[in-house]
Amino acid sequence: MSSKRLGIIMHGVTGRMGMNQHLIRSILAIRKAGGVVLSDGSRVMPDPILIGRNPDKISALAQQYGVTRWATDLDKALLNPEDDIFFDAGTTQMRPELLEKAIKAGKHIYCEKPIATDLPQAVKVCKLAKEAGIKNGVVQDKLFLPGLMKLKMLRDSGFFGRMTSVRGEFGYWVFEGDWQPAQRPSWNYRSEDGGGIILDMVCHWRYVLDNLFGEVKSVSCLGARHIPARWDESGKTYEATADDAAYATFELAGDVVAQINMSWVTRVYRDDLVTFQVDGTHGSAVAGLTDCVIQPRQGTPRPVWNPDEKQAIDFYSTWQPVPDNTVYDNGFKTQWEMFIRHVVEDAPYKYNLVEGAKGVQLVENALQSWKERRWVDVPALKL
Repeated sequence: MSSKRLGIIMHGVTGRMGMNQHLIRSILAIRKAGGVVLSDGSRVMPDPILIGRNPDKISALAQQYGVTRWATDLDKALLNPEDDIFFDAGTTQMRPELLEKAIKAGKHIYCEKPIATDLPQAVKVCKLAKEAGIKNGVVQDKLFLPGLMKLKMLRDSGFFGRMTSVRGEFGYWVFEGDWQPAQRPSWNYRSEDGGGIILDMVCHWRYVLDNLFGEVKSVSCLGARHIPARWDESGKTYEATADDAAYATFELAGDVVAQINMSWVTRVYRDDLVTFQVDGTHGSAVAGLTDCVIQPRQGTPRPVWNPDEKQAIDFYSTWQPVPDNTVYDNGFKTQWEMFIRHVVEDAPYKYNLVEGAKGVQLVENALQSWKERRWVDVPALKL
């Protein structure tokens, strides 16, 4: 059966995330697999056009991966009626303006998060999309990680009983850039350029907490700038004006308490760069990006506090791995396929711009909590 073409304008794919996860491991992988399979068995073949400001860089990327279409003029690309979707993985500061342009051009929207640097801009984009009647989606990739999908399976099966708490640890040491190159771009550490770990990560925690553990009701957050100076891509020193770590507590629906530490200045002594421990009355689980281990109440050891003797229990050995009974595809690719089905055959899709705006809302609540040194309630988002 022949496949139907779907034109996609892809902006911001010369960056690490846009190139690796969205272009190579999603759109090109879908093309290699023969397109997205629809409910009637037919297929949709994405046809991307790569958009970037630097013609040398964008043309080289297109040539390297066999993409026939590329351009530097986004406004002209948006006028092409044969391209239905606009995708953006560029900088957060540029995103609201780009999304507004694409919405006014009648394109369906799919984009990275945060969808804006502040809530008024995020709400404006949501309203414009609703008024235009276009389909829209926001990347919420961590929901599709194998480790977190295993947590969802455990929750849905009733494994935890009544969930009581969630503890998340995220981060790693990002080199300052003087004696080793930094693993993240320098703008991440300049608040004037849209940097900061609270803006970068709390929007992730919103959809993870809401979808897996309970809707966020309030937040208490302390941010920090632990490293005051760093070195940029050209080797020049600059003042790091943005927060590089944050320590947050969230009250969730169902009386669940979540604590999440996030840091670009911590050295890893755990199983993965991000881990979540979920405790409940009937059992506990710890998940990373791919793996998950469990301990039911029937298998819980009975430690006794005695600081005068070396601990005799090997606690790690008392946990059981959740088997890989399911084959997990790349999470970014999975969500792309879901959104394409949503556009082409109106398949259900919940991860829209409003969900992205909720992430921005929680970012602002967390920043307010840090500034005012108090708990901040998270009201229902009204559009």
